[in-house]
Amino acid sequence: MSKAVKKAKTVAATIKLVIKAGQAKPGPPVGPALGQAGLQIMTFCKDFNAKTADIKDDAPIPVVITAYSDKTFEYVMRTPPASYFIKMAAGIDKASQRPGHQSAATISAKHVYEIAKVKQKDLQANIPLESLCRSIVGTCRSMGVKVIPKPEQTS
Repeated sequence: MSKAVKKAKTVAATIKLVIKAGQAKPGPPVGPALGQAGLQIMTFCKDFNAKTADIKDDAPIPVVITAYSDKTFEYVMRTPPASYFIKMAAGIDKASQRPGHQSAATISAKHVYEIAKVKQKDLQANIPLESLCRSIVGTCRSMGVKVIPKPEQTS
């Protein structure tokens, strides 16, 4: 009776990219980054595009790819950045050019809470939701987006 000993794979590289959902192509930035590590580019592109098919096309997806010395890889997708969710909630394409002086839009505290709940799934650490909300409010401030306590009622 012999037991098969599993040999741990050695990590050759860790690659961090931000790719729009469903739009991984063998060209830059994906191709050169994976090609340097000697990975199969089309395998990654097809798998990534299949996994992100149900996500909105322009959503930027942060990806951390772990390349192993035997030319295999694993990757982890994260949720889009908080700034993306803030722009979506505010209905704007760009943040303010002069945050603090010029307001680009407003969002409600409920939007901030919902964004924090989504972002909390990404974090392995047990960060309280209140701290995440504060961080998102800070991101709003740096983008020139005002956070109001309640959405304005229209009669």
